[in-house]
Amino acid sequence: FSARNLSQTRLRSNSHGPLAQDISAELTQAEVNSIAPPAPIYKIVLTGGPCGGKTTSMARLSPYLRERGFEVITCPEAFSLLVNNGMAFDYLSAVKGMDIVVQDTVMDMQIGMEDGFERVLRARGKPAVLLCDRGLMDGSAYMKEEDWNKLMQKREIGCVSELREGRYNAVFHLVTAAEGAEEYYTLENNAVRTESPELARSLDSMTLNAWVGHPSLKIFDNSTDFETKMQRVVEETARLVGLPTHLQKVTTKFLLKKEPDLSSFPREVAFQIFEVEKVYLYEENEDVSQENVLKEYSFIRKRTSLRKSGKESGSVYGWTSVQKMKDGQRIEKKRIITKREYLSLFNNRDKTRHIVRQKRISFLWNIQSFNVHVFKEPSDVCILHAQVRSSPGSGDTVDMPSFLDVDRLITDSVEDEIYGAYQ
Repeated sequence: FSARNLSQTRLRSNSHGPLAQDISAELTQAEVNSIAPPAPIYKIVLTGGPCGGKTTSMARLSPYLRERGFEVITCPEAFSLLVNNGMAFDYLSAVKGMDIVVQDTVMDMQIGMEDGFERVLRARGKPAVLLCDRGLMDGSAYMKEEDWNKLMQKREIGCVSELREGRYNAVFHLVTAAEGAEEYYTLENNAVRTESPELARSLDSMTLNAWVGHPSLKIFDNSTDFETKMQRVVEETARLVGLPTHLQKVTTKFLLKKEPDLSSFPREVAFQIFEVEKVYLYEENEDVSQENVLKEYSFIRKRTSLRKSGKESGSVYGWTSVQKMKDGQRIEKKRIITKREYLSLFNNRDKTRHIVRQKRISFLWNIQSFNVHVFKEPSDVCILHAQVRSSPGSGDTVDMPSFLDVDRLITDSVEDEIYGAYQ
């Protein structure tokens, strides 16, 4: 199901009446593009503790992407804009409740900038990337949980998924140099930051926990030198937007003997629970002309957040296109879509294939990202996805949590193909 078909579906589902060709005749090309962008737009959050490499990463990624045909806009950090334009740090404690007012203002500014920049990129009509210096969930790392919940209630946000995977395609967490590269920890490149190494490590951990649950949360630690760390960021970005990359493997999969018992998780391990519905679409191969493409398919996904009580708190929706290349590479293109678009595309599903339903558990362990996929339909297998590094100069190991009952590693063999959702 091609990107062109998705754009037409988006135009129809958002038009509230006239068919695509009718409404197109009444709008400028930029307005049509804004409703149904003809090319993908990727929103990437770069976050992490102080002195992790966010500024350098944005400086590297912008020319890299532009040289390869992408439009790029960088969105600045809203809190830094406030401070750089006169807001003193003591504002946060000057009046009772001031910290909530400041974070509410930061969120207003961040949403306004991100939405405005995205609107410009959509209207442009070319493949584009919006690089965000921190994202909306970062504010939760700097607030007490009860204050954050008050802010969510005030803004009538029922589920934080709206601020997380419902808004951003990927989150890149660059671990502070104070964790693993202490000799390089400095604040000279950011006058807004004043954290000691101890506080930097604490903030890094809280920021990372704030994004637990995003399906494309990628962690870039300091196990390599800084230059290799930056190369890993570039390679992961290339993989996300469908460019050739040396990053051949993103996750390692393990077969679990049984579904994890959440009560056995250590208290300090933050986790999120989701229900996932994955629906495969009919294949339309008229656009596939590349000789090196071995197979192409697409699917839509509904991801519903669950509270620890088991009650649903909200859903987000996505569309993914996958190309399996003859050289072994797997190229994915993803878009965040609306509920209306999801239901429209659902009618185009391949009825010869099962609808895949899973329970997913996302958590962090020793600065690694893990996702447990508990298949409910059509099978009852339980698979662990563990983020690993696989680029020049980095290792390939997984620090396995002791509270998981692992059966064995899932390999790339033909026999283990049955453990892929597509199969």
